[in-house]
Amino acid sequence: MFMAFTWGKNAKLRLARFRGRHIKARLFNGMLKVDVKYRKPQYCSVEPRRSLVKMRMITFFMVGLTVHVVFFLSIFDIYFTSPLVHGMTPQSTPLAPPASRLVLIVADGLRADSLFTRLPNSSCRTPFLRTIIEESGTWGVSHTRVPTESRPGHVALIAGFYEDVSAIAKGWKENPVEFDSVFNESRNTWCWGSPDILPMFAKGATGDHVHTHTYPAEEEDFASTDASRLDSWVFTQVKSFFQAANSNSTLKATLLEDKNIFFLHLLGIDTNGHAHRPMSQEYLDNIALVDTGVAEVVSLIEDFFGYDGRTAYVFTSDHGMTNWGSHGAGHPSETLTPLVVWGAGVNKAQRVTESQPYEDGYLKDWNLEHIRRADVNQADVAPLMASLLGLPIPVNSVGVIPLLYLNNSDRFKAESMYTNAIQVLEQFKMKMTQKKDTTLPFLFTPYQLLTESKQAEFTHRARILIQLEKYNDAISLCQSLVALSLEGLVYYHTYDRFFLGCSVVLGFIGWTSYVLLVILRTHASLVRYPNLAKQNPSQNLARFCVAVAVVITLFLIIQRSPLTYYIYCLLPVPVWYSVLKESGALSDLIQSAPSLPLWKCLGYFVLVAFGIELLVVSFFHRAMLTVGLAFLSVWPLLSGLFGKAKLRSVSWFLGCQCLAVFPLMPVVGREPNLHLVTCAGLLTLFASACYLWSSWRRVPLHPSDRRQFFSQMVHVAVCSYVPLLTYYSLKQKQGLPLLNQIISWTTLASSIFLPLLSSTRLFHRLLSIFLSLTSTYLLLSTGSEALFPPVLSWLMFVWINIEQEALIAQGVSRRQE
Repeated sequence: MFMAFTWGKNAKLRLARFRGRHIKARLFNGMLKVDVKYRKPQYCSVEPRRSLVKMRMITFFMVGLTVHVVFFLSIFDIYFTSPLVHGMTPQSTPLAPPASRLVLIVADGLRADSLFTRLPNSSCRTPFLRTIIEESGTWGVSHTRVPTESRPGHVALIAGFYEDVSAIAKGWKENPVEFDSVFNESRNTWCWGSPDILPMFAKGATGDHVHTHTYPAEEEDFASTDASRLDSWVFTQVKSFFQAANSNSTLKATLLEDKNIFFLHLLGIDTNGHAHRPMSQEYLDNIALVDTGVAEVVSLIEDFFGYDGRTAYVFTSDHGMTNWGSHGAGHPSETLTPLVVWGAGVNKAQRVTESQPYEDGYLKDWNLEHIRRADVNQADVAPLMASLLGLPIPVNSVGVIPLLYLNNSDRFKAESMYTNAIQVLEQFKMKMTQKKDTTLPFLFTPYQLLTESKQAEFTHRARILIQLEKYNDAISLCQSLVALSLEGLVYYHTYDRFFLGCSVVLGFIGWTSYVLLVILRTHASLVRYPNLAKQNPSQNLARFCVAVAVVITLFLIIQRSPLTYYIYCLLPVPVWYSVLKESGALSDLIQSAPSLPLWKCLGYFVLVAFGIELLVVSFFHRAMLTVGLAFLSVWPLLSGLFGKAKLRSVSWFLGCQCLAVFPLMPVVGREPNLHLVTCAGLLTLFASACYLWSSWRRVPLHPSDRRQFFSQMVHVAVCSYVPLLTYYSLKQKQGLPLLNQIISWTTLASSIFLPLLSSTRLFHRLLSIFLSLTSTYLLLSTGSEALFPPVLSWLMFVWINIEQEALIAQGVSRRQE
């Protein structure tokens, strides 16, 4: 077959091989001659093509899901890796310690201000600890780190390091990595308290010298009438233990040995804070109970050991609590915890007349301006306890001994700081060695401020200064060495962060580019020229990508990198291969760009850039979401849809404005308002009833649909009332009703499956999903947040309808439901 077309002199010919025929084209006297040679006729059905498209879309979504899962998991390898290294030699001070035993008391969830603040009548709810602060001990504020949870707080106190944040995946109960602790270094440790905290230190200890006594896990009930009984149980057990020791010669002999630790974990304050808020009478009364119990235990222990003056006491907390009754974030009410230390080897209270270098206002609020305050980081408590008892500092500790707490000679302080410096330096050396062994020599960049020669110089000078009895100079030098070693630890701990971050960013940019190209190829109305060239990627590109993958693999093998590094570094290769493979759509876009008005291109670019920047800023300032929603609310007016769909445009405007209110509301610290939850349920029922009535007028509902929607609406009504019943039940200290528990768990389980039973019509299925999610959300709400799902669903419903109007305005036929 022969065909001839008139063609321009500068025409670009594209040759392609089409299915079922061969096409040959050539220029002849300004005419394009095309020879078409048919092969055996082939017939194509529409259904297989649709199946192929569907299969491709499923593959696309599965690959996209996998890529995003990899990106998500990379966060843990880049930012949340374990800081622990192993193989260091424990370091201890060679001088005799001031204490033979130590009592550690941790009041879980105790805020600093709740302990120190006086009552309105100038009395104190903690008279015993207040007396210690003003007369016989040293006090301060222990600054915790995020996450302010029980497990990382206790690890910092007892082991001296800030734990890998990814341990939250194990509920803070199991040890992701075994670690050293003060308990492990002690001769014997006896613990009383929560089954969630104590076992992890027994599991991490060598031998069987850590003895734990816990109450049943069922006792930790946030809905209980009063959780102070947990603390009463601890004090009772301690008293029984020492009373039994008086009649047990073996146990008594063991207790009279040195380097013993007694650990009292008091969970009642935290539990009452969650159940009743930190400003509640239950929380404050629990603090008074703890003060009384501590006084009794101290008296009992002193009497048991004959007032020998060899017992040191440490009273502190693992984290604080917000007024809302939560913890885990970085608010001062969560990160500021009390620290009171007294007994053997501890400085007594020191009077001061000058102002102290603290600008938080707490000294004045607590009426303690005249008593010296010594703040510490939470990890500093572990080396302090080790110094008092003469134990090796835990090998992974990053704490610094707070010398203001020690009542000992200058030589003891200097030797203790030297031990502390060597212990941290050993971690730095081990971390540097590990990183050096897994990095190519020409790529390894050592930490310049603490090279091997400088390490030797620091330790030698410190040792000489101690021998020359220049203890203050030795202490300053050791503190400098500790600071440099800690900086070096961070340097080597994050050594691969930039490399991995670049790999992940490269892969993410590649995937984003590929998605954009797929969208352009599939949906954009571009002016496409006859594309007669082969669509398959060139073999050179494939070979180049394979070569790059081989080089990356060899590089990672030589560096002995973990398996996950291979995934993060090799993922960009196939992603960018796919991008380059789809570059035809990009070239079409570039060729079509001149046909678009310049102002329109510029406007789209500014709009997209503004939207992306707004989303980024909203991570730090939630109010920016309000700004974005305010701009979106005027979209129908700017696009010209207002004149064609006034009612829907007004609904869109009102929906955006209502939704814009929620980012301005406080995240925590709100008082509960359960009546708003009930109103949200009623609003949901009203909106659902209005839609079903309008839908019934157009097309009658199937009986099965009527039954399902009716049952779901009844479920919403019940769930809107359950939080109110639960609130009053807890307020009256009657616990959580069994019926409420059954309704809550049933709702959670059924909300996943009920929408699958609804009609496949678009708005019917969406309504079923909306009712199921709202039921669950109402049970988790205590105030205005319950109004969020109805408002969001209203806006999304309007969005679907207003998009139909936008398509009609562009000349596209209306899509069927």
